[in-house]
Parts: sequence; C-alpha cells; structure tokens
Amino acid sequence: MTRLLGTLSLPRVRPDAALLIALSLIIGIGLVMVGSASVAVADRLTDDPMYFFYRQAIFALIGLVAGFTVLHVPLRVWQANTFTLLGAGLLLLLLVLIPGIGHAVNGARRWIDIGPVAMQASEPARFCLILYVAGYAARRQFDLATSWGGLFRPMFFMALASFLLLLEPDFGAAAVMVAVAAIVLFLAGARLIYLLVLGTLAGAAVVGLVLSSPYRLARLVSFADPWAHPYASGFQLTQSLIAIGRGEVAGVGLGNSVQKLLYLPETHTDFLFAIYAEEFGLIGALLLIGLFAVVVWRGFVIGRRALVADQLFAGFVAYGMSAWLVLQAFLNIAVNMGLLPTKGLTLPLMSYGGSSLVMMCVLCALLIRVDLETRVPEKRSRR
Repeated sequence: MTRLLGTLSLPRVRPDAALLIALSLIIGIGLVMVGSASVAVADRLTDDPMYFFYRQAIFALIGLVAGFTVLHVPLRVWQANTFTLLGAGLLLLLLVLIPGIGHAVNGARRWIDIGPVAMQASEPARFCLILYVAGYAARRQFDLATSWGGLFRPMFFMALASFLLLLEPDFGAAAVMVAVAAIVLFLAGARLIYLLVLGTLAGAAVVGLVLSSPYRLARLVSFADPWAHPYASGFQLTQSLIAIGRGEVAGVGLGNSVQKLLYLPETHTDFLFAIYAEEFGLIGALLLIGLFAVVVWRGFVIGRRALVADQLFAGFVAYGMSAWLVLQAFLNIAVNMGLLPTKGLTLPLMSYGGSSLVMMCVLCALLIRVDLETRVPEKRSRR
C-alpha cells in the first residue's frame, strides 16, 4: 500500500502559475456564460432558467475530480498502455455506431447512454488516440524521419478513426484529431513532404465528400454567403454575426444579450462565443483569445522543456494536448465569426456539455502532470 501511494504522489514542485490562472479563468468565464446564454432556452424547455447552469456546474465538479485523479497518475503508466488506449478509442467509435448502444441527436449518432447521462464517444476516443500517437512518436523517431512506413502506421489508425467519426457524422472532431496527430508526428521528426502528400490526399478526399453530399454542399454554400438565405440555410450564421456585431467594442453587458432570446440556436453550446462577444464586446473577445494563447504558449514551453530533458513521451503529450485545446477553440471561434463552415465543435472548457468539459479537465490535468514531472524540484532553504 505504501508503495502504491508513493507511485501516485505528486512531484514536490510548483506548477506553472500562468497556465493554472488561464485555465481557471476560462472555466470560470465558461460557467458564467452558460448560465447567461441558456436562460431563455432553459426556461422554455424546463421552466427553470438556470437548468443548464446547474448541470454544467455539476459537470465541472466531475471534471475536477477526474482531473485530480489523472493528475496523480504518473506518465509512465499512460506510456505503458498506449496500445490499450488505441484499442479503447477505436472500440468507443465502433460502439457508438451500433443501434441500441449509440443514439442520435439532430441526425448525428455521437452519444452512448451511461445510466442517466449520455457520453459523446468522440471525446474520450480522441484523447486515447492522441496518447497513442504520442507514445508511437516517442518510440519510433528514427522510422518517422527515414521512411514512409514510419508515418503510415500511426496515420492508418488516424484514418480509420476518422472514417468512423465521419460515419456519425462528426467531421470537426476528425479534423482536429488528424491535425493534432500531424503536429505531434512532425515534431517527432516526420518529414514535411510526407505530411504534405498525406494532407493533399486528405484534402482531395474531403472535397470528394463535400461534392458527393447535397447536405454538405448546401452547408458550404450557405457559409460562403449566409445573407443569401438568412431565414434558411444561413440562419444560424447570420444570427451569430448579428450577435457579435451588437457587442461592438465594450459589449452590451452581462445578461443583456438579445440574440440568446431564442433568436440564435445553440447559444449555450456551439455558439456560446457569439453570445459572449455580444455581452462583452471586442475587449472581452480579445481577452478570451489571449487566455487561450497563454494556455498554448505555456503548453508548448512545457513540451519543449520535456524534449530538451529527453522525456519524449511527456513532451509529445504536452504539445498534443495544448494543440488540441487551442486548435478546437480557434475552429469554434472561426465558425462563430463565419470564417469556417459549421463544424459542431464546442468551445473547450466553456460550452455546455458534460463529455466535453470532463475530458477537457482531464486533458488539462495531464498537461499539468507533464509540467510537474519535467520541472526541477525546488531546493528548500536551510535555516
């Protein structure tokens, strides 16, 4: 028992203060905004304006407990089980497609019922798959730098997972996962020309998927000119742009959004940023983007420190997790601003949703664990 407790103990070092402050502020702002953005829809659906806020607060507590648990698991445990994680991730993506296990919401089969709650399978699956890629990159740096085969093996599993995600469909989750995997493999030494060739093939496949589906093509056309059909295919984006425009420089004030009053759909999930920008304006939007920038900056600093110390798995995990968080945040904000077509991606640590919030807390806890394991213990002063 003593040996087990020793294994699960935390290194006696101080964690990155800037990272902790930025993450805490993002989660806090997210809770406030879920409460503010969801009052109208919650009142209509449940007769309780704070229904989604209370649930999000519970999810946040669950996420903190899960994160605290992960924080006490040494990185060598994750590294030793990367193949198991790969299998678990693929299994989750398969299970969600089986009728009776996975169930559909708004035409997308992404959820698995676990008692009274539903888990979005792509969230833990992507976590498992990115850890597998980090483990592979730490083991096979030479193969990645010298042969197609070294790059093909991990990208084969990424392609398989992406195919399963597209069957749900969940194009946004697949895009983020593949992009993060490519970043990690590039940092591990994979040749840029190899990644460019695979990226070109993937891009051609995406174009083929868009052109082969009237639904996807319609979404792309409405994204290009949402004002052409403001009450049909372009409705959601035009309402989002109206919300952001109303915010101007300083915003209309917390709780004073008009677009959340059942004008803009998905106000507390995919389009939370639009309501945030309406209530806090350009200043608030820049502040939030700055907080995400701090997270990716400190995450990359932690990753670099680990690689310099020859802790390859720790370094690739730090790069992968921080890249995942900021890339998803960028895509969500870009969708809200009309820079990208709708992807169905949440704003990390902020949008309503238990699966997303809990897994993002786990992701952040793992990043902090990397920080703690790669820091030099502080010397205690002698009196």
